[in-house]
Amino acid sequence: MSSTDPITPADEPAASPSISEEYTVASPRYPHVRVRLTGGDGNAHILIGKVAVVLRREVGGEAVNAFTSAAYDCGSYEELLGLIQRTVKVH
Repeated sequence: MSSTDPITPADEPAASPSISEEYTVASPRYPHVRVRLTGGDGNAHILIGKVAVVLRREVGGEAVNAFTSAAYDCGSYEELLGLIQRTVKVH
C-alpha cells in the first residue's frame, strides 16, 4: 500500500478486546489473583485501590494501568463491581 492509498477498515489493526468484552465473572482475566472486598469500606476508590495493589504485586504495572483506566470509565458502582469480578477472583 502506498502512502497515498486511503486506509480502509479492513486495513486497520483490530482493536484488542476490553476486559468487559473478553472475560466473565466465572472466568476472570487474572483467575490466580484473589482480592478480598468484603468487610471493609465499599467506596469505589477504595475498591479500585485494593484491586490495583494486588494486580501490581501479582501481575505488573501494565495490568494496573489497563484496570484503572477501565475502572474510571465505569458509569456506575454496579458496573465497577462487574469489572472487578471480570478482572480478578473476588472473595
